[in-house]
Amino acid sequence: PGGYHKPSLFSSKDFSFTYEGDTSCTDENLERGNWANKTEYLLSMVGYAVGLGNVWRFPYLAYQNGGGAFLIPYTVMLALAGLPLFFMECSLGQFASLGPVSAWRMLPLFQGVGITMVILSTIVTIYYNVIISYALYYLFASFQKVLPWSECFSWADELCSKTQIVNDCNTTFNGEIVRANYSFVSANNLTCINGTISYKPVQFPSEQYWNKVTLQRSSGLDETGRIVWYLALCLLLAWIIVAAALYKGIKSSGKVVYFTALFPYVILIVLLVRGATLEGALDGIEFYIGTESNITKLLEAEVWKDAATQIFFSLSTAWGGLVALSSYNKFHNNCYADAILICVTNCATSVFAGFAIFSILGHMAFVSQRPVSEVVDSGFDLAFVAYPEALSQLPVSPLWSFLFFFMLVLLGLDSQFAIVETLTTTIQDINPSIMKKLRGPITLGVCAVLFLCGLICVTQAGIYWVNLMDHFCAGWGLLFTGVLEIVGIMYIYGGKRFIEDIEMMIGKKSSAFWLWWKLCWYFITPVLLTVILVWSLTTFSNPTYGSIVYPAWGNTLGWCMIIFSVMWIPIVAIIKLLRAEGSFLQRLMTCCRPQANWGPYLERYRGERYSHMVDTKKKEQEIPTVSAILY
Repeated sequence: PGGYHKPSLFSSKDFSFTYEGDTSCTDENLERGNWANKTEYLLSMVGYAVGLGNVWRFPYLAYQNGGGAFLIPYTVMLALAGLPLFFMECSLGQFASLGPVSAWRMLPLFQGVGITMVILSTIVTIYYNVIISYALYYLFASFQKVLPWSECFSWADELCSKTQIVNDCNTTFNGEIVRANYSFVSANNLTCINGTISYKPVQFPSEQYWNKVTLQRSSGLDETGRIVWYLALCLLLAWIIVAAALYKGIKSSGKVVYFTALFPYVILIVLLVRGATLEGALDGIEFYIGTESNITKLLEAEVWKDAATQIFFSLSTAWGGLVALSSYNKFHNNCYADAILICVTNCATSVFAGFAIFSILGHMAFVSQRPVSEVVDSGFDLAFVAYPEALSQLPVSPLWSFLFFFMLVLLGLDSQFAIVETLTTTIQDINPSIMKKLRGPITLGVCAVLFLCGLICVTQAGIYWVNLMDHFCAGWGLLFTGVLEIVGIMYIYGGKRFIEDIEMMIGKKSSAFWLWWKLCWYFITPVLLTVILVWSLTTFSNPTYGSIVYPAWGNTLGWCMIIFSVMWIPIVAIIKLLRAEGSFLQRLMTCCRPQANWGPYLERYRGERYSHMVDTKKKEQEIPTVSAILY
C-alpha cells in the first residue's frame, strides 16, 4: 500500500518510460479518464513546452548574449530553476489527479495561486491564437507563384526597397564642394565624394507587407479601426481546429499530437539542410553560436537573468498546464523520468532551431550585402518580417515559406491545446459528472467565447492589443505565482511530506537521491525566481510597439489585467480564513493544513498515509460552481 519500494540511489526504474504495473490502455480513473498511452502524454507535454518562443526568441537571445557561451548559463538555469519546478508541477498534478485550482486542496490558503494561473492562461490563450492566425494567413499567402512580400508591389510606398537608397551626398559642382540630393547628382552626371553618402531609412518589402497588408496597422491603440476580415477568418479557423482537437479532451488531442508535435521537427530538419547549402549560411551560424561567441558576456548579470527567464517561460511552468496535463496520468507513472526527458527535449529544440534560423538569415545578409547583425531580429519581426524576407530570396520560395509557416502553426497549436485543456480541466474538477456527459459542447462553448474575446486583436489596432496583453500578463505575474507555488509546497505543506507523496508514485528513494532536489526546492530555485521577479519589477517599463507609445489608458488597462489576475491570491486566502473556525491563529493553522479530501484521487492508491481521506466528490457536485472551486 502507498506504492513503496526498496530504497535506491538510481536504478533502471528511475528512467523507465512505461506505466508501472499496468501496461494496458484502459483507464484506471474512470471518472476523469487517463492518457491512452505514455507516448500521447509525452508528445502533449513536449508540444506544450516547445512553442513559438523556441523558434523566435531563443536564437536571438543566444546571439545577443554571447552566442555559444550563452549555452552555459542556459544549461545551469535549466538545472537550477527550470527542471525543479517542472518536476514539482508534474508530480503535483499526477499525485492528486486534479487541475491547477483543485490541486491546492493540499494548501487551502494558497488556492488563489491556482486561480491566478488559470486566469493568466485564459488571457494568454486569447492572443496566442491570434498569433497562430497570423501564421495561418501567411501560410495561405504562400500558395502563390510569387510571394506577395517578395517585391514592392502596389501596396508599397516610396520607402520600400530591398537595397539601400542614397538620400544625398557631397559632390563637386562648378569647382565647389556642395551638399546635394542624389537626384541632382544623377541628373548632372556627378559623383559622390567617398564617405559623405547618407541613405534613406528604407523598409524591406516584407516589413511593409506585414504592416500595410497583413495587419493594416493603425497609428496606435487609440485608433481601433475595423476588423481585418481575413485575419478574423483565420482566427475562426484556428479556434475550430482547437475545438475539434479537444472535443473529446485528451482522448482526441492525444491522437492529434502525433502529427502536430512531431512534424515540426521534420520541417526544422528540412529547413536546416536547405539553409546549410546556401551561400552565407556559415556566417549566420558563426554569429549564432560559432567563432563570434563572446565568453566575457558570462560576466554580465543580464545574461544570466535572460537565461533564467527564457528557461522559466520556455518550459511553461507556473501556467497550470503542466499540472493539468499530468493529472491524467496513471498514478504510478514515472513523472521523474518524464520531467527530465521533456526539459532536455525542449532545450535541445531551442538550440537546434537556432541553426535552421541563422543559416537562412546568414544567406539573406549575404544577398543583401549587409552584416548578419542588421538582419537578425526576434519575436514578430523575426517570424513575419526577417525570415519571410530571407525565404523570398530562395529558389522555389513558396515551398519554403509554406513549410516555415506550417511549422509555426503546428508549434502554436500544440501549446494552445494544452492551455485550453487547462481551462476545461478546471471546469471538470468543479463538476466531473457534467463534464463527462457534455465535454464536447462545453469545449465548443469555451472556444467560442475565447474567439469572440479575440476579435479585438484582429482589428487594425489588433497588434497593439496582442503586445499589451503579452507585456503585462506573460511576465512578472507568472514569476510571482511560481515563487508562491514552490514556497507554499516546500515550506508550508512540507517538503518532506511532498517527497513522500512522490515516493508513493515512483517508489522509495534514498536520501542521496533527493539531496539535489531538496537543495533546489528549499533554497536555490525560490531564491533565483525571487531575484528574477524583483529584477523584472524594478526594470519594468510601459509597453511600446516599435516607436509607438501606448496611451495612458492603455497602460492603466494593462495594470488592471495583471491586478485582476493576481488579486485572487489574497482574496481567496481571506475567504478561507473567514470560513474557518476559532481564533485567528487557529484559522490560519487550519488553512495551512491539507483539506480532508486531499490525497490520491483513487482509493486504492491512498495506502496508510491517506486512509483517513474523506471522499467529497458527490458533495462537491451539489455545490454551486463558484463555491465548488473554493470548497
